[in-house]
Amino acid sequence: MLKNEDRIFTNIYGNNSWNLTSARRRGNWDSTDILVKKGRDWIINEMKASGLRGRGGAGFPTGLKWSFMPKEVSDRPHYLVVNADESEPGTCKDREILRNEPHQFIEGCLLASFAMNAHACYVYVRGEYIHERIVLQNAINEAYEAGLLGKNASNSGWDFDIYVHHGAGAYICGEETALLESLEGKKGMPRLKPPFPANCGLYGCPTTVNNVESISVAPEILRRGASWFSSLGKTNNTGTKLFCISGHVNNPCNIEEEMGVPLRDLIEKHAGGVRGGWDNLLAVIPGGSSVPCLPASQCQDLSMDFDSLKELKSGLGTAAVIVMDKSTDIIAAIARLSYFYKHESCGQCTPCREGTGWMWRVMERFVSGKAEKSEIDLLLEVSTQVEGHTICALGDAAAWPIQGLIRHFRHVIEERIDNQVS
Repeated sequence: MLKNEDRIFTNIYGNNSWNLTSARRRGNWDSTDILVKKGRDWIINEMKASGLRGRGGAGFPTGLKWSFMPKEVSDRPHYLVVNADESEPGTCKDREILRNEPHQFIEGCLLASFAMNAHACYVYVRGEYIHERIVLQNAINEAYEAGLLGKNASNSGWDFDIYVHHGAGAYICGEETALLESLEGKKGMPRLKPPFPANCGLYGCPTTVNNVESISVAPEILRRGASWFSSLGKTNNTGTKLFCISGHVNNPCNIEEEMGVPLRDLIEKHAGGVRGGWDNLLAVIPGGSSVPCLPASQCQDLSMDFDSLKELKSGLGTAAVIVMDKSTDIIAAIARLSYFYKHESCGQCTPCREGTGWMWRVMERFVSGKAEKSEIDLLLEVSTQVEGHTICALGDAAAWPIQGLIRHFRHVIEERIDNQVS
């Protein structure tokens, strides 16, 4: 288990105030000016050496992503955009950072923006996060009053402004380029890539889009050193991670743990165990609703990291663990997710626009058993035609839960169809 002294998020449960006084007591804004004065190259190299992989779902190396920004500023200003549009079902970590540790996040925005030559940062907050937006804005106001933001931010010699943009509750705006479109006042629809945001992002300017958690851990990495962060977790999966555990557990919770922590430890030591005991476990969705589920047989010794889950044809995603016990109608659960992705599709790409609705309708017939067994393979084939054939990853997110269901629970679908026939 993660030692207390290695925890980055020490107020994630809101036991203390979020305000600047309490934040400074916890170590936020300590020597920020010194970190800035070490220079951009030092910051980016430390982030690379730490091995931090993006905490928004894709797991792309954060330091490498920052290094993609142009070294020199032309007539196009640089921007940092933070994705706080946390809309993935099962995921509830970024909201805790925004409402309980906003200053840790704001300090990270300053350091990241300086590293990428950006004088301005935009935070795109999910439409339903009213309280979180208010707390964040109040914390930003405090930081301005204390001279930590604005001209000569934190006495660093760097001018920096941060703006909060409130979304309208569209899941598709969690995709980075759809988020940029929405920020510009347009309909949230993903852009074709290339060009990538680092070349042509917000208002056609060099832009980096990062997740709230990725930005929030940066100050501690820079203060304590890359070697400290990389000593935690596993090779290629370093550091700590916020895990959201929900579903059929006795104590649903958010917990910070080392990357690679056993799934069983997360569930039994932190979430109070599976309702009815471990033997009552049916399946787990390990990384938010868009990744394929895993049956109980694969959960016994499962390591919660990007690479281990990829080997099992699933993913760590946002590390939102959704636990399902044997009372779950697994077909109905995945059908509900199919409806969600069909509903949230922006409709721009034909495979997604047409395929998500078709897959959901077939899934609904599987729930009732009013289908043919041959349709199982047909559904699987269609899901592979949607996967990887759309501008953004929403098509993949719609296909993967269905693929996981068929891969591990085909017998349940067949049994449902047999019972309906008989």
